Amino acid sequence: MPCPCLGATGRQEYNGDMRLIVQIPALNEADHLPRVLADIPRQIAGVDEVGVLVIDDGSTDGTAEVARACGADWVVRQRGNKGLAAAFQAGLDAALRLGADIIVHTDADGQYRGADIPALIAPILAGEADLVVGDRQPHTLAHFSPEKRWLQWVGSWVVRQASGTTVPDAVSGFRAYSREAALRLYVANQFSYTVETLIQARRRRLTVTHVPITVNPDTRPSRLHRGNWNFVKRQASIIVRTYASYEPLKTFFYLALPFVLVGLTLLGRLAWLFLAGHMDRGSNVQSLVVGAMSLILGGLIFLFGILADRVGDNRRLMEEILYRLRAQEVGTGLPEPSQGQPPDLDAIMDGPSHPDF
Repeated sequence: MPCPCLGATGRQEYNGDMRLIVQIPALNEADHLPRVLADIPRQIAGVDEVGVLVIDDGSTDGTAEVARACGADWVVRQRGNKGLAAAFQAGLDAALRLGADIIVHTDADGQYRGADIPALIAPILAGEADLVVGDRQPHTLAHFSPEKRWLQWVGSWVVRQASGTTVPDAVSGFRAYSREAALRLYVANQFSYTVETLIQARRRRLTVTHVPITVNPDTRPSRLHRGNWNFVKRQASIIVRTYASYEPLKTFFYLALPFVLVGLTLLGRLAWLFLAGHMDRGSNVQSLVVGAMSLILGGLIFLFGILADRVGDNRRLMEEILYRLRAQEVGTGLPEPSQGQPPDLDAIMDGPSHPDF
């Protein structure tokens, strides 16, 4: 069995038998899955065992059967399409219970290269990182339009500010997670895992880094969103909500600041006019009303921030409880791969998708 241990830095260092599980969420990917599975290396330096877990997200084209026939070690079947975020979380949970020390997440459309997996997991093997993101270097990708390159650059910059990381390609789905990171992270939104897990990782004191990778040409349009601006809108919502969840006091302070500044400016001006003897009776009533209302609104918004910060303490406590419960649950394990057909885990993993907080 795997035996990760903690080094002096608190990060995991792997000194014994180590299991790597590559998880692949798939929705109607029967055509592309054989090539993706064949591309995954089964022998990697520093790794004792490489397993492949396919999450069939309600496919109707026989994706699960193709996965079994093409060498997947385990298959998680979800009844009905629950979305990428739910498939990602189901994969993490199953991989942990299967004894994974490192989990690599890749796509079923063949965008990412299996040959890059050794470089992706190297920082985790060395005990230098908990989460590693594969940097596609979007500015060099010929199949990205100028608009998409610009949006990728702006979006990744915003995520870096919100998360406190240095990841240049924030929405890259090619990632490696240590066991500790997989236990700590939990995706609450129903759209995508990429941005939320980056913000969570830094707020939970996990070490995040990135490595350059190369990608294959697109095989089909993205099924995750309906165009660049739809993607931007949904990811922006996730950034705001996730950041507000982990930094409520800062968020409400920034919201309150404009109202407080307007109120102080107007009331300060009135005070100066009064002291200088330039204010007549009945004059500047509008400034007095607007200034007072702005100051009151700013104070109320900041008060909401204090209350949200107190609620945040409860959230952190619940996250710690969830972490410990998941760590205990992992000990129950799931079936090992058999010599014949890989076990179908739908009876264990299937269920309604988690709520959107």
